[in-house]
Amino acid sequence: MDLMDKPRIVAIVQARMNSSRLPGKVLKEISGKPMLLHVINRAQRASAIDEIVVATTTDESDDAIESLCHHHDISVYRGSEFDVLDRYYQAAVLSNAEVVIRITADCPLIDPEEIDRTVDAFFNSGVDFAANRLPWGRNVPIGFDTEVCTFAVLEQAWQEAEKPFEREHVMPYIYDVPDRFKVLLVRREPDFGHCRWTVDTAQDLTFIKKIFDTFGGRDDMTYQEILDMIHVHPELKEINAGVVHKTFQDVDTRGQQDA
Repeated sequence: MDLMDKPRIVAIVQARMNSSRLPGKVLKEISGKPMLLHVINRAQRASAIDEIVVATTTDESDDAIESLCHHHDISVYRGSEFDVLDRYYQAAVLSNAEVVIRITADCPLIDPEEIDRTVDAFFNSGVDFAANRLPWGRNVPIGFDTEVCTFAVLEQAWQEAEKPFEREHVMPYIYDVPDRFKVLLVRREPDFGHCRWTVDTAQDLTFIKKIFDTFGGRDDMTYQEILDMIHVHPELKEINAGVVHKTFQDVDTRGQQDA
């Protein structure tokens, strides 16, 4: 892709304090730093991203998220608590995004190389939407989830999506109906889609803290470094092995899976 013609790519990180299984999780400290900052710091290493915007809600409980963003000079947009699609759209408009990357704030091990790989696949394939996980498949750990679409497609979804889960979960309108848009599932081998590297419960948080502690509090460890470390310490996988991953079919329509 010619850098002169490169569209403006904005990563929007959705974050709120009122998660159902672990309230306040996005600001829980990991190695002395709020989890949200780990997400942002790791995403900032992706070469594809021009700007990162945190999209939180107007609920007063999320004042702390706005304060954190202002303190660290991170762009923040506050919008609807339950219509997360609208929140994404408004954040994209304000940031002049031409391509939007969706990331959630409960993924402190989000991998910059994986973000770039997904963005490259999006551009190289000429699709409307690309993601490294979809309801019909994933090969990367839960917690590496990256979704990419054009602003035009996001705007169309914002205009047309009517079902509550489509508004709450941002992207389903784009990929749920075959042939509505050109959609690509970006696969990676070997398959580590069974690994759980996200934070939704206290057990998940304990697991993630152990990962960071093992690396001395660094937050620049690579995907391969993490895999190698877990191979040496397989007992770590038992910490959150019993946690069942929630999908949008498992939650109500009140935004309870919003990170």
